[in-house]
Amino acid sequence: MALTIEQITALFRVQGRVQYGSEAVSQLQHALQCAHLAERAGSAPALISAALLHDLGHLLAPEPVDKTSGKDDLHQYVAIPFLRGVFCAAVIEPIRLHVEAKRYLCHVEKHYRAGLSSASWRSLMVQGGAFSSAQAAAFIASPHAREAVELRRWDDLAKDPAAKPPDWTHYAGILACAGRAFAPRPS
Repeated sequence: MALTIEQITALFRVQGRVQYGSEAVSQLQHALQCAHLAERAGSAPALISAALLHDLGHLLAPEPVDKTSGKDDLHQYVAIPFLRGVFCAAVIEPIRLHVEAKRYLCHVEKHYRAGLSSASWRSLMVQGGAFSSAQAAAFIASPHAREAVELRRWDDLAKDPAAKPPDWTHYAGILACAGRAFAPRPS
C-alpha cells in the first residue's frame, strides 16, 4: 500500500497542479513553498519531507470534500498508510499532527487565528476549532508536536502566488534521503 517516491512525484506532477482549495496557489506550489520554508529554517531532511508531503492526503482522497459542507476531509490521516514503510515517524507524525497544531496555536497564541487565511479559518471550524487548555497541554506533550507546530507555521505562509521555491526535483532528492534514512540496512 505504500507509495514509492516516484509515485508520490507523479501524483504531485499531475494532481498537484489543481488549485489548493480557495488559495491563490496550486497544491504543488503550496507543497514546494512549505518545503522551501522548512529548508530555509535549517530543518532536517525528515521535517523538510514532512513539509513537502503534509497535504498529500488531499491528492489521495477519492473525491474532494467541500469545506463549506461542514465535513472534514481528514487529509492529515489519509496519507499515512501510503507513507508507512517508506518514511519514519519524524516524517509521518508532523503530517498527522499538522491540523492539531493549528488548533493548538489558536488556543495558545492570541493573534494566531486572526492571521489565518479565510480558507484556513473555514477548515479550522470543521476540524473542531481551537483546542481547550487540556487539549493544548496534551497535544504539545506528544512526540513530534513541536515539529508539527513548525510545519503548521510554514503551511500558513506557503500561499504566495509570486514565490519561486526550488522545483520538485530538488525536493525529490531530500525525500530520497529521508526515505533512505528509514530503510532497513542489509545484513
